[in-house]
Amino acid sequence: QCQLSGLWRNEQDSLMEISAVRSNGEFQGKYLTRVTLAGGCARLSPLKGTQQQPGEGEWPTFTFSVHWDKFSNATTAFVGQCFVDTGGKETLTTTWLLREAVGSLEEDWKATR
Repeated sequence: QCQLSGLWRNEQDSLMEISAVRSNGEFQGKYLTRVTLAGGCARLSPLKGTQQQPGEGEWPTFTFSVHWDKFSNATTAFVGQCFVDTGGKETLTTTWLLREAVGSLEEDWKATR
């Protein structure tokens, strides 16, 4: 069984800490990104998410969003799945969408990455 709670590090050396997953699948945590739109130093940002209900599968799927606190006008949503290899190592795979605020409807085309 894969456990989402704990400290995670990604390929860009960003850190994510997920608190205990509640019985309804909800969780909260913090994300420290090393990659920023504005450049400069990384800051801690809050995240909120949910996973499929525990017990409904060995490899849970999940989603969470990060509100980039005080340094960016963007929000990012992640969806993914947790896996455990034969050696017991847990790995999260994710896909993300980042939405940056733009000043007009005409600029909407460039707001999502």
